[in-house]
Amino acid sequence: MRALPPNPNRRDWLRTVGATGAGLATAGLPGLVLAQKPMTLGFIYVGPKDDFGYNQAHAEAVAVVKKMAGIKVVEEENVPETNAVQKTMQGMISQDGATLLFPTSFGYFDPHMLAVAGKNPDVRFAHCGGLWSEGKHPKNIGSFFGYIDEAQYLNGVVAGHMTKSKKLGFIAAKPIPQVLRNINAFTMGARSVDPTITTQVIFTGDWSMPVKEAEATNSLADQGVDVFTMHVDGPKVIVETAAKRGKFVCGYHASQAKLAPNAYLTGAEWNWVTAYTQIIEAAKAGKPHPNFVRGGLKEGFVKTSPYGAMVPEGARKAADGVKAAMVAGKFDIFKGELKDNTGKVVIPKGKVYKQTDVELESMNYLIDGVIGKV
Repeated sequence: MRALPPNPNRRDWLRTVGATGAGLATAGLPGLVLAQKPMTLGFIYVGPKDDFGYNQAHAEAVAVVKKMAGIKVVEEENVPETNAVQKTMQGMISQDGATLLFPTSFGYFDPHMLAVAGKNPDVRFAHCGGLWSEGKHPKNIGSFFGYIDEAQYLNGVVAGHMTKSKKLGFIAAKPIPQVLRNINAFTMGARSVDPTITTQVIFTGDWSMPVKEAEATNSLADQGVDVFTMHVDGPKVIVETAAKRGKFVCGYHASQAKLAPNAYLTGAEWNWVTAYTQIIEAAKAGKPHPNFVRGGLKEGFVKTSPYGAMVPEGARKAADGVKAAMVAGKFDIFKGELKDNTGKVVIPKGKVYKQTDVELESMNYLIDGVIGKV
């Protein structure tokens, strides 16, 4: 359900209280109101907060943030990646008094968040997924993200053990670096089990395209794909459609296990509370705004869904072994020699990319074993 517009009466009331507080301060009673004033945070979602996916993962973390002392939260869902988000951000600042904003969707960053941040230098902005660059972007903005390709690699390991057709399906929204990184990691995890496995990719064109997602799932099922995963905002349609076709699913963003308990193998989930906490605590303490926040399984930014009952012990042990190596810092996903699916060498022999290497955030290729085009 689309969020209702802000209540003007509530905001009129806020302005009245603010004026009253100022009057009390002038009268020599500044502590009476001002000492109790919480820090207001604004969270903006591109879709509904109950989408069983990207927006829900953020909303679940925000529910934890709301319980923090000295914090007030304002939220707005179903805000498109257009000038509408600029109006939402400015409204949260001007009318709600927000001093730290979390615009969570990829397309909010440029030009929208950059434009609003430039007009509000005293407000902090923390974007999910954007790439903050020293010297290019102002200090009052930053980005945070998680190395969820680690969990997608583990999805691939489990999928590699479960597939009988050796054909996996990946339904994705847009061929941006974060999405390509997940497709490649998933495929590499599966091919670590069996190098003959392939992953067929269909791009739907946008983050929430339920009709196209259902069509893509059915099309791939018709072609023999028997394990699916995805990178769309709300995986619900893909999970349920695959389950109806008798196929297995590895989830994404949040757990979709209850939607299809007999089909859900495991999943790659976000744990946004970790990143939120770092950014919020810096603001509360008056420390410099963290401009580039990243972490993976080891840092608690991402996690894996519990295994479904149908996942055999051998698959669990294989995935758990890789997971332990990742947490110990002894496993690198992207290393050479690695070729893309046109035969071009994209990572030369001997080259190893660590998760922190920014080159991975500009990935523009699909690896060997992936059927599809960027």
